[in-house]
Amino acid sequence: MGEKIHGFTVNQVTPVPELFLTAVKLSHDSTGARYLHLAREDKNNLFSVQFRTTPMDSTGVPHVLEHTVLCGSQKYPCRDPFFKMLNRSLSTFMNAFTASDYTMYPFSTQNPKDFQNLLSVYLDATFFPCLRELDFWQEGWRLEHENPSDPQTPLIFKGVVFNEMKGAFTDNERIFSQHLQNKLLPDHTYSVVSGGDPLCIPELTWEQLRRFHATHYHPSNARFFTYGNFPLEGHLKQIHEEALSKFQKMEPSTAVPAQQPWDQPREFHITCGPDSLATDAAKQTTVSVSFLLPDITDTFEAFTLNLLSSLLIAGPNSPFYKALIESGLGTDFSPDVGYNGYTREAYFSVGLQGIAEKDVKTVRELVDRTIEEVIDALKGFEDDRIEALLHKIEIQMKHQSASFGLALTSYIASCWNHDGDPVELLQMGSQLTKFRKCLKENPKFLQEKVEQYFKILEKNNQHKLTLSMKPDDRYYEKQTQMETEKLEQKVNSLSQADKQQIYEKGLELQTQQSKHQDASCLPALKVSDIEPTMPFTKFDIALAAGDIPVQYCPQPTNGMVYFRAFSSLNTLPEDLRPIVPLFCSVLTKMGCGILNYREQAQQIELKTGGMTVTPHVLPDDSQLDTYEQGPCFEEEEHFKVLVRMSAQELSNGIPDSGHLYAALRASKTLTPAGDLQETFGGMDQVKVMKRIAEMTDIKPILRKLPRIKKYLLNCDNMRCSVNASAQQMPQAEKEVENFLRNVGRSKKERKPVRPHIVEKPTPSGPSGGAHVSGSQIVRKLITDPTFKPCQMKTHFVLPFPVNYVGECVRTVPYANPDHASLKILARLMTAKFLHTEIREKGGAYGGGAKLSHSGIFTLYSYRDPNSIETLQSFGKAVDWAKSGKFTQQDIDEAKLSVFSAVDSPVAPSDKGMDHFLYGLSDEMKQAYREQLFAVNHDKLTSVSHKYLGIGKSTHGLAILGPENSKIAKDPSWIIR
Repeated sequence: MGEKIHGFTVNQVTPVPELFLTAVKLSHDSTGARYLHLAREDKNNLFSVQFRTTPMDSTGVPHVLEHTVLCGSQKYPCRDPFFKMLNRSLSTFMNAFTASDYTMYPFSTQNPKDFQNLLSVYLDATFFPCLRELDFWQEGWRLEHENPSDPQTPLIFKGVVFNEMKGAFTDNERIFSQHLQNKLLPDHTYSVVSGGDPLCIPELTWEQLRRFHATHYHPSNARFFTYGNFPLEGHLKQIHEEALSKFQKMEPSTAVPAQQPWDQPREFHITCGPDSLATDAAKQTTVSVSFLLPDITDTFEAFTLNLLSSLLIAGPNSPFYKALIESGLGTDFSPDVGYNGYTREAYFSVGLQGIAEKDVKTVRELVDRTIEEVIDALKGFEDDRIEALLHKIEIQMKHQSASFGLALTSYIASCWNHDGDPVELLQMGSQLTKFRKCLKENPKFLQEKVEQYFKILEKNNQHKLTLSMKPDDRYYEKQTQMETEKLEQKVNSLSQADKQQIYEKGLELQTQQSKHQDASCLPALKVSDIEPTMPFTKFDIALAAGDIPVQYCPQPTNGMVYFRAFSSLNTLPEDLRPIVPLFCSVLTKMGCGILNYREQAQQIELKTGGMTVTPHVLPDDSQLDTYEQGPCFEEEEHFKVLVRMSAQELSNGIPDSGHLYAALRASKTLTPAGDLQETFGGMDQVKVMKRIAEMTDIKPILRKLPRIKKYLLNCDNMRCSVNASAQQMPQAEKEVENFLRNVGRSKKERKPVRPHIVEKPTPSGPSGGAHVSGSQIVRKLITDPTFKPCQMKTHFVLPFPVNYVGECVRTVPYANPDHASLKILARLMTAKFLHTEIREKGGAYGGGAKLSHSGIFTLYSYRDPNSIETLQSFGKAVDWAKSGKFTQQDIDEAKLSVFSAVDSPVAPSDKGMDHFLYGLSDEMKQAYREQLFAVNHDKLTSVSHKYLGIGKSTHGLAILGPENSKIAKDPSWIIR
């Protein structure tokens, strides 16, 4: 305590045994910067710096600044050092986030030299950025001619953040959440849109951006966080010398004042765009009732209210689930349901989406009545429900994720941001103990909290907001009209000289974007820094219940056991396939044996960390036209939403994951596995769920579920895996044996007929111990002789102002030597061509190329103002690859980037999964590793010519986005 290290003073050292770490709190002597180090035996080390950013308007200044500081700094003046470091590092994570009241810059890596390199770039970017005007234009917003080279084309708004936020506000859940926060906390920074409202972003000036940086990005307003097993002293020395020693202390004026409590409840109504995939066009209204809660820096009160929130809304046994979800009035809870602790004062929100407008009042009354019932109940919450929740928290503390450091920095960010004690927040064990004590001393402890915060009485909390949102058919039209008016207003105020300057600036930006960039100032690892060999994973394979293969993988799992069963659905009739995802989502939620669904939910929570069933499509490593399918049972995730929420959830997910839907559709006609993936998880599945949700009589679907069960819960089609500590394995083996003896078999103890199946034994790992003869995991693979790859171009017309574009090419699977070259090529094309064309020049939020395990080469863009132009950029990218206009340095950088993904840390619960699911032995992965090292210029141009050119391989195209007259006139496109 009080020890001085490189300009810092140690203020507190606290062991946190429940998380297996030691917390060290420090402060920087000359600037007052705060620092928290979590020392833990984890080689995936993390750094983050966060600044409290409190904008007072919706121009998106903290968000544009987050983008612009990453565009070059004093020591690293090259354009876009952040994206360039993705290819010069073995980072396991690199990103930046803008929250409502802070901006965070985290990275993680397992390599000490890499840590120093990235730390140097991050410190220089955040504290000494160039903030050039052209970078502000590119990343924030600008006026530019539609075609920058032609001054006769109209002036329009462009910019990465501008387009990103236009895309963000196509998400109705996002619109609702944003308004909820703005209206509930109206007195200060929470009343504005920190990410930027597309109609306000064009009010932001370059000068305002620079001023915001000067006042907010100062060490006195910063919180530094490091995590892992690298020595703390090295971090402190580098941070002090490279950044903090150059500043003096200042008093930051960024504190968020307390929200003034209301003296009576308030009500607001807003509108949004219609959901073209809604199951009932007349039921698209959302309503929620929200209550302001205390300051989040009171960690025990926050812990208690978070627990209380879960008791009120989580799972089929909760009061609000019974009252609202089971009322049949809506499709799902309203957005942001439950406890929200991301603002200075927390809030609790509950309501429904997918309701008829006339039912708003009914939902409000149900909320009030449910609160009354909880307060008046003889016993507020059953002991078993409280125990189940505490059990869940204890399991979360024990579960080792691969990115634990990132999870911890995110967990403490909000509380620490408002000067709460982050170490207190991490001491969950003492909070649990205190909670149990309060409950024991006062059985009505939780009910009294409900009364205090949720019952509107004069002496209680009056700060209650009712927010309702309904669709307006002209919503997007009105948004476009307002944007047009804003544009006209800007253009009309320009003099001739201004217009000439805009034209010249546009050309200057285009020149800058097209210029070859010298990144030699940036630090970089070398290919020789990559480990030549990978660590092998030990496991055993044994037969259980007679002939069912089980993979046992001993791992340091903190006393947790992870069990998975994979059941092959190869023999499943065609007509049942589209409803397999639905079957999986309801399987663990409809009761079993003597338990009804409420009792089953309770038992799962009391005994496990969650049970899930998900459909997987596992392509073959060596043949493109074979695949394996079936659900995978996993006992580590928590409950997924019930069946009637599925359609709503799928529809809500499109604005956020449109590029994935486009890629799935584009690959549908390229391989049988692609066709099945689109059936299970693409737009086909969205449409199937919409149709099922609209059915007045659901019985025909219900009758299909037992038919699926017959194929699924059947030992003939099953294989299992267990990850646990070595000491737990003998007991785990007994439990697996018991489980499998209770699972059914085919009526006539015989293998079902499997036409065209390739039975493929999986080579076992080199150190697999005593293997039972003939007991390798056998993957039962289907070859579809009737499948013929063909091109298909689909345009899903959706009322969005941005596009999601996908083009897929059928290449070769993992085991083919060309796969490694294509993997490096995808990264090379992203970093050296597509990023510039699609993001910097095109203004899309994201874009690039990737190669799947199964050999589908995908070119994609995300929240993109363009569509046809982007497809043309994909074509230019292929030409660029074929021309070989890349250097050895470019290839080495692409290799570093690919290896950072290949060598990303794997949680103990997931070790051995590549073997279990895909049949990939460590020898196969090591051989692939050697193929990656061997990729060279000739191999890259060779695979570009061999697979990517038009006419070489089958391509599929898909776009999700607004109406497009060019596509509409082209008969080769299917319009949906």
